[in-house]
Amino acid sequence: MMSQDLSSLASPIVTVSRVTKRYPGIIANNQVDLALWAGEVHVLLGENGAGKSTLVAMLAGLQQPDEGHIAVDGRIELLGSPRRARALGIGTVFQHAMMVPGLSVVDNIALGDPWWRRPARRHYAGRVSDIARDIGVTVNPFALAGSLSLGELQQAEIVSTLLRGSRVLILDEATAMLTPHNAHELGQLMRRLVAQGLAVVFITHKLNEALAWGDRVSVLRLGRKVGEIGPERLKSLTTRQATHEVVEMMFNIASPADAAPLPAAAPARKCLGKPVLEALALEVDDPLVPVAGIELKICAGEIVGIAGIDGNGQKQLAEALAGQRPLAGGRIYLVGEPIEHCSIGQRRRRGLRYVTDDRLGEGTVGAFPVSINLLLKQIGDAPFWRRGIVRPDAIARYAREQIRAYDIRTPAIDTPLGKLSGGNIQKALLARELGGQARAVIFAKPTHGLDVQNIKSIRGRIRRSAEAGMAVLLISTDLEELLELADRIAVMSQGRIVGMVDNNPAARGRIGELMSGAMP
Repeated sequence: MMSQDLSSLASPIVTVSRVTKRYPGIIANNQVDLALWAGEVHVLLGENGAGKSTLVAMLAGLQQPDEGHIAVDGRIELLGSPRRARALGIGTVFQHAMMVPGLSVVDNIALGDPWWRRPARRHYAGRVSDIARDIGVTVNPFALAGSLSLGELQQAEIVSTLLRGSRVLILDEATAMLTPHNAHELGQLMRRLVAQGLAVVFITHKLNEALAWGDRVSVLRLGRKVGEIGPERLKSLTTRQATHEVVEMMFNIASPADAAPLPAAAPARKCLGKPVLEALALEVDDPLVPVAGIELKICAGEIVGIAGIDGNGQKQLAEALAGQRPLAGGRIYLVGEPIEHCSIGQRRRRGLRYVTDDRLGEGTVGAFPVSINLLLKQIGDAPFWRRGIVRPDAIARYAREQIRAYDIRTPAIDTPLGKLSGGNIQKALLARELGGQARAVIFAKPTHGLDVQNIKSIRGRIRRSAEAGMAVLLISTDLEELLELADRIAVMSQGRIVGMVDNNPAARGRIGELMSGAMP
């Protein structure tokens, strides 16, 4: 790989022009423009559902735009397959490793060759070693992929991509599973790659990484590109100024300095009396985002929101409260009783419920019927089982009642849940978690990835849960959702709650200041 004079490059390698991609009920990308230049780390920021993954899929040849076009070296191209994208010099390293664990690095590389050719292991091994040396990493070409650490595996995949002649390297959520040390090493590697003339696209949701390693930052929100900070502008900003500007774009927050004075508002409902759900000095050990010093009190009928850029400890907090992660310290109380030593089942029976953000992978079993998914956490319980014997009539009767009450659109009660739409899967998850004697409910990104109609329906269900007397913790990266539903909104950053804001007309600006670090 040879260095080149980047000042002579008058046009971008790849240009994305007014690209739109639709799925049933959702516009994933809406008239997106993007230019990828040699010698730049171009950071794509945006919350889950902003459209980053869809854009990457189109650049990688996995999807094709419904409107607009992608040009390479000024020529419009149809990226009809990953092979075509690679042939044009666009290589992608995905968040989850694509190498076959039981094969060596060189054998994984050879998988893309015509089947009738003898694998050129010696040739590939030499090229792997040469490229690894050029970019300053160490890769054993004969090591089994399954024996490598996440950082080593990622480096091997980057080398494999460069071996194929990539001029544009897309790193999709590349640091999501890495330790801080490995993430720092990857950042240094990106800087070395762009110094050698590559264009690097770095998709992340971590602002500190974006500002530390990026030359250009583009922000996506709800499928649209809502702003871009170019290299000259980015260099002129302090870290705090750049963070504040990006947060404003990501969450549609007007700058407090420019905003007109807001009218006074009645204070939000306070937590009065004995809390239903309480966390005191909560700590969770996690190699990626340790959580510490969490203090929360939620009363009956109250909705407390958790705002913040995704990946700042929200999931760790939710799972610790639900019993899916052990505590490193602190206490959890439900209706005044300590529950930190209770199992998930014990917490559920006492009235604590958790609506996970992974509705199909963790929250339900797609291959099981709708009826069974509605009872997954009550297997063996009466009246659906008697002395270990299943009672199909009781299960069917209950399933029909829940399907009707929650408006779950399904052909039949025995339809596999995975065949339903995302909105109906989420309704089934809510039907299961909100039933019985629910006292407190943790919602983690409950409307993520849903269409407008289902978002409205599920927000209404959350509101009615609070009106029925439940204590609600609503974790969301959608600030509009929090402002619509929550009484108070806590802001999380780097595993800590950095502030609590009453929901009133001034809340949006104050939350923006807390998220950007501009307010202590």
